[in-house]
Amino acid sequence: MKYRKWFVLGAGLALVGLLVAGVGTLYGNFSPRGYVADKFSRSTGDDIGQDAVAYTSAKAPSEVADQITDAWRPADRYVDGSGVYLRYNDDSIVILPAAVGSLILVERMLTAYPRYYGIVGGYWGWGRGASVRGGGPGAGK
Repeated sequence: MKYRKWFVLGAGLALVGLLVAGVGTLYGNFSPRGYVADKFSRSTGDDIGQDAVAYTSAKAPSEVADQITDAWRPADRYVDGSGVYLRYNDDSIVILPAAVGSLILVERMLTAYPRYYGIVGGYWGWGRGASVRGGGPGAGK
């Protein structure tokens, strides 16, 4: 009888742990996509079809990019006058200047790479999470 109380207590604690982990998984930001969704304002009117999900920020594109890359290091980062282009394993995050602040577009690499090829085609590597710009001394600088 004495062991039964401990068994019930242990099972109850395990159940609470599973519930906490489940809520954390559903509502946490365990990917760059989840981080952007959690930290920035959704802007459905700026979505690009069903491919790119749009968000906005009052910050400049470089500040937004720094905030995102501090939390999630990209495999590649390209910056030019048109914006900041971040490549991750499965997603891209494109940060464009807006009238006030930035427009942030989150899109799967499958559709983002062809869309932005004219801008990042010579820079972004194609692969899962690793740049394919070559190796050797000074690679990745």
